[in-house]
Amino acid sequence: MFDFLQDYDLLGAFWTTVQLTVLSAVGSLIWGTMLAAMRVGPVPLMRGFGTAYVNIVRNIPLTVIILFTSLGLNQTLNITMGAQDFETINFRLAVLGLILYTAAFVCEALRAGINTVPVGQAEAARAIGLSFTQVLRLVVLPQAFRSSVVPLANVLIALTKNTTVAAAIGVAEAALVMKEMIENEAQLLLIAGVIAFGFVVLTLPTGLILGWVGKKVAVKR
Repeated sequence: MFDFLQDYDLLGAFWTTVQLTVLSAVGSLIWGTMLAAMRVGPVPLMRGFGTAYVNIVRNIPLTVIILFTSLGLNQTLNITMGAQDFETINFRLAVLGLILYTAAFVCEALRAGINTVPVGQAEAARAIGLSFTQVLRLVVLPQAFRSSVVPLANVLIALTKNTTVAAAIGVAEAALVMKEMIENEAQLLLIAGVIAFGFVVLTLPTGLILGWVGKKVAVKR
């Protein structure tokens, strides 16, 4: 019943999905943290930029962003992301699009975590002479991350599923292989079940592990 799977590189496709997820998660965590710092910062221009970025990007479909990276950045502006071959260019553009999109949700998860830190702690840190950057880095963000583990886990799970949009620009991840199998095989339900099972294997342990970590590191107040 599963013999037809041997004709497709299903493990390779899911490995590409994992690579997309990991690289995009790291990038979006960095950019999302910077956006969160902007949104709570004392500079009005930076606060305005962070707020505008989050509100605009969250309301743009991810497919539009991914297509823009390919059609706009690559084909129109000839941006190759330091790659030469077509597959690598599209992979890196997909990672960029996922980072730009997911960072907005990371920012909001972290901002919610920042709001759980008592204001008095930040005021006390400023009173002993720490700058805003030092207060954020040494006092606020460590507690915010601990409070945001579960929301960030949900963002990571959503990111894993969102990698399927990369198929729109030809990245050979799980969704693209599924499309190819559906076109060539008369096993629609079986194919859908196999792909769904693959994503459950990727996302379920992530949710369980990070949920447990969130409970362990949560700040007791």
